[in-house]
Amino acid sequence: MGCECSKLTKCCWSSDYNGSVPEDHNEDKEERSELDDLPAFREYSIETLRMATSGFSVENIVSEHGEKAPNVVYKGKLENQRRVAVKRFNRSAWPDARQFLEEARTVGQLRNHRLANLLGCCCEGDERLLISEFMPNDTLAKHLFHWETQPMKWAMRLRVALHLAQALEYCASKGRTLYHDLNAYRVVFDDEGNPRLSCFGLMKNSIDGKSYSTNLAFTPPEYLRTGRVTAESVIYSFGTLLLDLLSGKHIPPSHALDLIRDRNIQMLSDSCLEGQFANDDGTELVRLASRCLQYEPRERPNPKSLVAALIPLQKDTEVPSHELMGIQDGGAALPLSPLGEACLRMDLTAIHEILEKLGYKDDEGAATELSFQMWTNQMQETLNSKKKGDVAFRHKDFRAAIEFYSQFIDIGTMVSPTVHARRSLSYLLSDMPQEALNDALQAQAISPIWHIASYLQAAALLTMGKENEAKAALKEASTLENKRNTNA
Repeated sequence: MGCECSKLTKCCWSSDYNGSVPEDHNEDKEERSELDDLPAFREYSIETLRMATSGFSVENIVSEHGEKAPNVVYKGKLENQRRVAVKRFNRSAWPDARQFLEEARTVGQLRNHRLANLLGCCCEGDERLLISEFMPNDTLAKHLFHWETQPMKWAMRLRVALHLAQALEYCASKGRTLYHDLNAYRVVFDDEGNPRLSCFGLMKNSIDGKSYSTNLAFTPPEYLRTGRVTAESVIYSFGTLLLDLLSGKHIPPSHALDLIRDRNIQMLSDSCLEGQFANDDGTELVRLASRCLQYEPRERPNPKSLVAALIPLQKDTEVPSHELMGIQDGGAALPLSPLGEACLRMDLTAIHEILEKLGYKDDEGAATELSFQMWTNQMQETLNSKKKGDVAFRHKDFRAAIEFYSQFIDIGTMVSPTVHARRSLSYLLSDMPQEALNDALQAQAISPIWHIASYLQAAALLTMGKENEAKAALKEASTLENKRNTNA
């Protein structure tokens, strides 16, 4: 197969293009500052990650195939309030612990604003986990193939292509040219709606690069011959992503190349994009995709030339990504509810009134589940401790509330996020902020998406003088509460 783009217009991207990319110095300075805030790569204990993910709760799964996936990704939150994505591999994925650690440490040295960067790993017994920055705005697959409110705009699709090319260029500059199974699920969106490449695909679990898991219709031709992923294979996969962006569908490359040969580019274009771009723009992207999809690996462009080719195609560069995506700016604070305001100004009396009024509405599931046990003596003892704690809490006898709620918790017959929340506030009002924080974290472990738990964490952290962590907890609480109200 020769260079198909020559049938459309002159082929202008050679693999050894060395053009420089202009940088916005202010933006570059901000990005460096952002990267400086990232912690150094480290190893985590399985217990820390269990706590961060509320015991690897099903509610915290964010990978596309849920708990049925061979390797499951969870969202989590570390004690310092940093949100993370935790990838837990199946038991047979990395039998060689040393190789896993070496790979993770190498990938963990990379730091770039176009990546969802790797922050750490865990290697205990037969457990293998990776920890990366958490990207809250879903995957490219979700926004491109399964959108609910609006299709992705043309300008945003071009931005995705450029950011991905820049991510690959950075990785190549650091000697990491291989990316395994590059596809629309590997592209994630950060708080501001900017696309980033997941660092998980940079991990390879075989020395010779034998790793590819997508449908064979989308694999590079040389992989079918050799079973190996090469730097050129990654470019081929990038070409399939360009086709995804153009068409809004996952089209097999062979079919796409047939359409290109027949000059039937209209069939390749997403009908949702009608009127958003000139034919020349579509043609340029098709030409670049066809270059990436060349049968002979050596004829494909390298990441640097991809970046150079995509920069002139960019549209609406001054419009923030979150606007193009039609999503809320994650950097902007949501308006705080009365409980959020009370936590921010450390008005513990107001927090007490709100918790008292809320009662046990969010514990209904736990109460129903254990109603069959009420006849047992132990259950009666548990309920008596809770009732005494509630009376003390209502009358603001917080030392007594701590004592009775502790009895309830220690008996262990039933779990209640509300009891932990009430004891958390009681600890705060008794000048015991660390104990208050522990209880608020425990409440969230029991009920991972309960906004009250995050609000109480914020209050405890403010009391401890940890303003940055408190700000993060307030933001998370406000986001959870807003989602809850929207769903309601």
